[in-house]
Amino acid sequence: MDKRDNIEHNETRDLNRDPISGTPGSHPVGVGVGGLGGAAAGAMVGALGGPLGMLIGGGIGTLVGAAAGKGVAERIDPTGEVEFWRESHTSRPYHDARFDYENDYAPAYGYGVDARNRLPGRTWDDSLERELGAGWGQVRGESKLEWDHARDAVRDAWDRSDRTHRAYDATDRYYAGQFDKVDYRDGDAPFDDYRPAYRYGTQARARYADRQWDDRLESELGQGWEKARGNSRLGWDKARHATRDAWHSVERVLPGDADGDGR
Repeated sequence: MDKRDNIEHNETRDLNRDPISGTPGSHPVGVGVGGLGGAAAGAMVGALGGPLGMLIGGGIGTLVGAAAGKGVAERIDPTGEVEFWRESHTSRPYHDARFDYENDYAPAYGYGVDARNRLPGRTWDDSLERELGAGWGQVRGESKLEWDHARDAVRDAWDRSDRTHRAYDATDRYYAGQFDKVDYRDGDAPFDDYRPAYRYGTQARARYADRQWDDRLESELGQGWEKARGNSRLGWDKARHATRDAWHSVERVLPGDADGDGR
């Protein structure tokens, strides 16, 4: 087996957008790899532990888009989230048909994403809820939602964004710890140049669950690398190895990979 197939794990500039076309995705909240719900997937692979188990358990298909360039501190791109919530908001338990998406719910979702971007050290608690509630009047625009109703949508968006930030942080640390062992590292190239490729591979495997890694897929992902690379100085000829590692690392723990070869 190729040594690259023994590495483990991760992704891209905008996980909620197709890495090649840029088209926004629409993964439902709580849906895991291969169509499994987050809880079911978590039970299946929870014993794996570490960042990969965390990604699967949390539902890798729900991860939202953050710029891949420098790391988890970068802001999640809200444009992909607009499309996600436009498609998903009616399925949420707090949805009220008296209110529409564009005027009423969109400001609440945007507020949640922006708050998680601005407050990386915070967790959702009573204090944060009161703080965001106090600020709702300044950001609601034409929304008819009072805070008691907007709160659930704001938290939904916060939680979805928070899963992305936490998963990126965990997987970045994992790959940084493995980086000195990989055989494709280009001389003294720093980890920061490879991080976007790891993220890109993880995202791609989640998005293209029905595909196999082959020459055609590699070529397609190569076309999308310019959008995914962020500040990475790597060309696709070097980034593809880390992308492939991440792809197969996710694939090895998916249902149906009985022999564990990531294929």
